[in-house]
Amino acid sequence: MKKITGLISCMFFAVCAFSQEGNYWAAGAEYQWYPTGHQIGLRGEYGFAPHHAIDFRAGINIINERDEGEQDLEEGSGFGFTPGYRYYLKSDNSGFFGSVRSDIWLNSIDWTDLDNGVVVATGTTDITVVQPTLIAGYASQLGENWKFTPTAGFGYEINVRSDGRDVGEGPITLLGLNITRRF
Repeated sequence: MKKITGLISCMFFAVCAFSQEGNYWAAGAEYQWYPTGHQIGLRGEYGFAPHHAIDFRAGINIINERDEGEQDLEEGSGFGFTPGYRYYLKSDNSGFFGSVRSDIWLNSIDWTDLDNGVVVATGTTDITVVQPTLIAGYASQLGENWKFTPTAGFGYEINVRSDGRDVGEGPITLLGLNITRRF
């Protein structure tokens, strides 16, 4: 937890250090699909200089690993937050961008083990997941204050804490959409 607090503090102080006129706040909603689930959240962005912004999200992760996890069936959900950094190619912080961010999810996974279709064991595993991700996207202006942004990302789910049987982790591909209003 100290590392997470330190990371967020460093990002906050970096924003303050590089702030200048023309900075902005934006808030909105974000949806990401991945092959075994959905991430839905509220997001914010602070543009602290031309080309540069930090972004953050708080949301829910809905998981259905089906038979792709460590156990035969895995499904569950959890809450989490995401700090990140975006670099826009255009100085007005629109158009193409690259982003690096790291989700932190507190998930609860219900799992089932089967033997020839017969349930042999069930249980629940509580996990803390760190998910570093690289994202590319295109932020389109909608009117004066709105942005619509499709994204594609690749990351890696790491179960850093687990209470129960092992459950799925590993590479993750994400496709997303977000819409924000600039203030």
